[in-house]
Amino acid sequence: MDFKLGDYVLVLDEDLSGIIKRIDGNTISIETNDGFLIDFQKNELIKKDKNQSIKTDLFSNSSISAVVSEKEIPKRKNQPKVRAKDRYEPTMEVDLHINQLVKSSRSMSNHDMLTLQLDTAKHKLEFAISKRIQKIVFIHGVGEGVLKMELEYLFGRYANVKFYDANYQKYGLGATEVYIYQN
Repeated sequence: MDFKLGDYVLVLDEDLSGIIKRIDGNTISIETNDGFLIDFQKNELIKKDKNQSIKTDLFSNSSISAVVSEKEIPKRKNQPKVRAKDRYEPTMEVDLHINQLVKSSRSMSNHDMLTLQLDTAKHKLEFAISKRIQKIVFIHGVGEGVLKMELEYLFGRYANVKFYDANYQKYGLGATEVYIYQN
């Protein structure tokens, strides 16, 4: 933009305006409305007619709403917060209570029930390994501890499996958590 002495200019990014009093290369000195002499670079100034409206001059090439939206800070999208505890919760739970596996256990012996529970546990563990699920909780209940001991024997046969008691606050003593090491 070409500036000459006596031009009325506005300062970009500041609420200042004034008349050009001196031009020295790219440095231009303006006298503000308050009578102060301030130096600015050429690219920091805009030429304006004194009686022309600021809005029509500054926003002649674009709409005011486009300029305002450009200056506004975009709002961040709220993501659901995940607590640290919940981040490490197992993704899969398997309830081995017999009433969850069959409609009626009336005609089954204790051995049949235990076999069904162990077969279910083995199938679910194999499924988790194949689908690369890292953590599973097997809910076996407290009882006499027979199913828990059999499950520990079953999990001990896998080389890539580590097992331990599940979260006491959530499951009590009746659950075992299995961690599967992935290759």
